[in-house]
Amino acid sequence: MIKDNQKHLNRIHVVLDAMIIMVSYLLAWWIQFTFLADPKAGKLPMQTYMMALLFVVPGYLLLYDAFHLYKPKRVSGRMLEAGNLFLANMVGLLGVIFVLFLVKKSDFSRGLILLFTMINFALTLCERSFIRIVLRDIRSRGMNLKHMILVGYSSAADGYIDRIFANPQWGYQIDGILDDNSEIGSHHHNVPVIGDTDDIERILEENDLDEIAITLGLDEYSKLKKIVAACEKSGVHTQFVPDYTDIIPSRPYTEDLLGLPVINIRYVPLSDTFNAMVKRLMDIVGSILAIILFSPVMLITAIAIKRSSPGPLIFSQERVGLHNKPFKMFKFRSMRVQTETDEKKGWTTKDDPRVTKVGKVIRKTSIDELPQLFNVLRGDMSMIGPRPERPQYVEKFREEIPRYMVKHQVRPGMTGWAQVNGYRGNTSIRKRIELDIYYIENWSVAFDIKILVLTVFKGFINRNAY
Repeated sequence: MIKDNQKHLNRIHVVLDAMIIMVSYLLAWWIQFTFLADPKAGKLPMQTYMMALLFVVPGYLLLYDAFHLYKPKRVSGRMLEAGNLFLANMVGLLGVIFVLFLVKKSDFSRGLILLFTMINFALTLCERSFIRIVLRDIRSRGMNLKHMILVGYSSAADGYIDRIFANPQWGYQIDGILDDNSEIGSHHHNVPVIGDTDDIERILEENDLDEIAITLGLDEYSKLKKIVAACEKSGVHTQFVPDYTDIIPSRPYTEDLLGLPVINIRYVPLSDTFNAMVKRLMDIVGSILAIILFSPVMLITAIAIKRSSPGPLIFSQERVGLHNKPFKMFKFRSMRVQTETDEKKGWTTKDDPRVTKVGKVIRKTSIDELPQLFNVLRGDMSMIGPRPERPQYVEKFREEIPRYMVKHQVRPGMTGWAQVNGYRGNTSIRKRIELDIYYIENWSVAFDIKILVLTVFKGFINRNAY
């Protein structure tokens, strides 16, 4: 039933996308030749432009399919869909220009093509956002649900159930659990145990299921082959949720070793030379532009600090950076001058007497961090990345928090995924590390841009800065 619904939804998507492509093209034609320019100014006949639609519409629909825009939207992110839509339109733009070059249509309006690309991206994005909102509302009301069972109960099953229940808009309903170590009729997170793993074939025959999630514990993997065979025989979509997610990365990096799949414990995209070069280039250009943009703010801050309290303008502090190497991180001085021993005593607390009046303002608004732009330019830091800590805290946390040292596999940043999610200052170190590791394993240029935009809108004001 769900599969039929998905096919029906895809047909609706294709029809709506085709209509929007045509409307965008016609609107671009009208703007280019009626609104922006003299309609008699050396243009091709309208029929020629309209004939192009016969190739543009199917071409763009094929591009949308190639960029995975017709995949189910249950758990896919809006940013990912918007990014794929943007890339499809950019490829379409370049493709149309290339075809016009091949057929030597130099008099075909390039302005129309550019207008069409912008309008089509905007309208299609609105259409897909509307459909996403409608679908999630329907699913949160208990309709258009995917029925599934879990095979095995483990910590992986716990995490899976928690996520499903926290996101009813995904449209999943867990009908039961098959587990050999639980009493039939008992419940885990309000999900009933309806049998043991030997009942898998009977359960599949008696129920119209859409998915099965295998969530066996580490001590039960001897049963895996039999369970997978039963699931494959039924034709029901099967997924595997491993019970060692605290070890493998959030996005597993697999290799084929002559037919033997190998899962790498840690995949760091920035260990790739090309990715590292791209990020470094972005840091150099971004830091130079930011220094120019914020130079008036830094000048005013310097004057205010100098007038408010005696001491240097810039405060430098040792932090641990890439590959565990220490570096001096720059900040505008926001405290009265202290001895090195006093400075190492601990974090700043609320109403800390060491913080000056100007310091309170610049710490709250993150203006004190602006000198780190020069750290970025020097290569000590990046614009985006995990925040660096002082050596004494690194030594403390590396013993207390699993995977803490993973953060030092990339350059530390002025802002990061943890910071834009509210984990700054006096907040959970464990949650901060979890978000830092997610960023490290899922880095992309688009992810960096997203964090930068979120920093502009909600990252400057720090409620936890004292």
